[in-house]
Amino acid sequence: MTVFVVIAALAVLVVALGLFLLATANRLDRLHVRMDAGRAALDAALARRAVVARTVAASAAAPALGRIDGAELAAAARTAEQVSWADREPAENELTRLLGALDRSALPGPLAAELADAEHRMVIARRVYNDAVRDTLTLRRRRKVRYFKLAGTAPQPEYFDIAEPEPATTPPARDS
Repeated sequence: MTVFVVIAALAVLVVALGLFLLATANRLDRLHVRMDAGRAALDAALARRAVVARTVAASAAAPALGRIDGAELAAAARTAEQVSWADREPAENELTRLLGALDRSALPGPLAAELADAEHRMVIARRVYNDAVRDTLTLRRRRKVRYFKLAGTAPQPEYFDIAEPEPATTPPARDS
């Protein structure tokens, strides 16, 4: 009778441990899905900012461009769109630098507002993505996840660190 009780207790313990590990694996999977969705949103926000930057380069008056060249801005936007994800950070930083040199008060009002909105959405998307990466990495660092290899073959997530543009402090002066 005692052997049966010990075997039953071990079986209950193994099932409880299995359910606990299954719940952890499901949570990790949901975090990876959240991270992938955040990356897709970030990619879309970066692409939108690049499109707006190309529009600014094509339609901006000379005073708005200041000391930068419109062709240089358009090329940086094109490069930021076309590089692989691994090489995207430096390209986006270059685009941020060039957009920071713009005189936004000399841009037409709707275009300046569109640029500010695209940059704001990019900042939010980057923060959401990096929050998802942080949460995923936190769970992946736990012993139970490492010992039982609950992450499977999913690649190690990496933060997307780029320079954030300065927030627009004043509304555009022109409305044409």
